[in-house]
Amino acid sequence: MAATTGELGALIEALAVDVDEGLLRQAVTHRSYAYEEGGLPHNERLEFLGDSVLGIVVTEFIYLQYPQMPEGQLAKLRAAVVNARALADVARTLGVGDCLLLGRGELGTGGREKASILADAMEAVIGAVYLSAGPASASDLIHRLFDPLISRAADLGAGLDWKTSLQEAAAQLDLGVPVYRVEWTGPDHAKEFTAHVHMSAGSDAEGHLGEVLGRGLGKSKKFAEQEAAQMAYESLQQRGLLA
Repeated sequence: MAATTGELGALIEALAVDVDEGLLRQAVTHRSYAYEEGGLPHNERLEFLGDSVLGIVVTEFIYLQYPQMPEGQLAKLRAAVVNARALADVARTLGVGDCLLLGRGELGTGGREKASILADAMEAVIGAVYLSAGPASASDLIHRLFDPLISRAADLGAGLDWKTSLQEAAAQLDLGVPVYRVEWTGPDHAKEFTAHVHMSAGSDAEGHLGEVLGRGLGKSKKFAEQEAAQMAYESLQQRGLLA
């Protein structure tokens, strides 16, 4: 199913940038759709560009904004906002999922809500804005979308190590020890890891784990676990259990 002109128009309005509609359409074209349609241009090259643009804008901002923060902490701060989950959340606020051009297989498995697909498309959208509206417009867009996430993450301080933060919160709330279960798909050279985190205090007598508090995706086990821990920590905050 193709994105309509109206859907793309709504995305352009949400972006509030004069972006080329042809490039934007390519940015929301997944390779599964492109292959089914005979080899249309898809969004992977734009994703590559957008990833680099996002990285440099965020890196420059946190470097200048937090002059006393050491290198290791800066890296954690950047990773807290430049990750698949954060990108997917931003994509959802803009309505990117409604515009995605997906093959039948991806449509049938809920591709419009897959964090990895949304995150890749969001990076591609940034790449499209960079090419058609220029570096300044791309930078303004990134600041508008990501500065609030950076500020929120920076408030955690040492808590940017989400696994450590979650472990400390779990001990404080008497929830037991966080337990991570990790699965992966794909070939050895391109694995994608999915991590789920439970609290051991929710386990029953047979050792079945309780509620999943967080889920993360990543190109490495470590990255996926950090995302899962972040989601779990924020879930505890939303429930009013943490300040």
